[in-house]
Amino acid sequence: MSGIRLNKYIASSGLCSRRKADELIEQGSVNVNGRIVKELGYLVQPKDKVFVNQKLIRPAKLEYYRFYKPAGYITTCDDEKGRKTIYDLLPENMLSLKPVGRLDKDSTGLLILTNDGDLINELTHPSVKVPKVYLVTVAARVQKQELEQMANGIEIEPGKTAYADIQVLEIDSKHTEMQITLYQGMNRQIRKMFEHFGYEVKTLKRIQHATIRIDGLRRGEFKPIKPVQIRELKNFLNRISNL
Repeated sequence: MSGIRLNKYIASSGLCSRRKADELIEQGSVNVNGRIVKELGYLVQPKDKVFVNQKLIRPAKLEYYRFYKPAGYITTCDDEKGRKTIYDLLPENMLSLKPVGRLDKDSTGLLILTNDGDLINELTHPSVKVPKVYLVTVAARVQKQELEQMANGIEIEPGKTAYADIQVLEIDSKHTEMQITLYQGMNRQIRKMFEHFGYEVKTLKRIQHATIRIDGLRRGEFKPIKPVQIRELKNFLNRISNL
């Protein structure tokens, strides 16, 4: 029997990941043609009408973009405090896309924007150690033993241990420039790690997320991610999720 599995259909609408869709189905939040469906393997047919929490959903064309976030913008759709968001910089046809992870207001660099709920979940799920690479500058000479402690892991909050791979690019008595790779997704992780040793991060720029790089983008600019790059990204995620 042909059709699309219900969880995949829901995820393809951009509403959420398949895992979250499974939860919605089991909770009785999904209605197909006027009937609540709790079967995870239910196959949606072309003429079926699917509602989630009484809202009609339809599969969307999956879109993928690279975006160079400038400083001064927060990574959210709207803000109660009236601060500028990345959506102030995007055209109307991209306002439904979601960022994969976040960059804080003062940080810059690469954001992947997409309506592919499955991909967002794979790139952000804590069980998969997806590398994210940053260029970081601190206005001080960071000591070697402190870098070693960060690599081994330091407690930045009660019960939360953060670690990072750090490569020093340039160092003198007044500044340290580093390339830092994270495999975790903690809020303001790099800034908190340096604050632990009394340092203030002056600049923080994400240059790579998994296999996607910022190369060729100017600040505030966005470009579609090529299909071949998406295939490479998904193949990479499949490999590391099986490690």
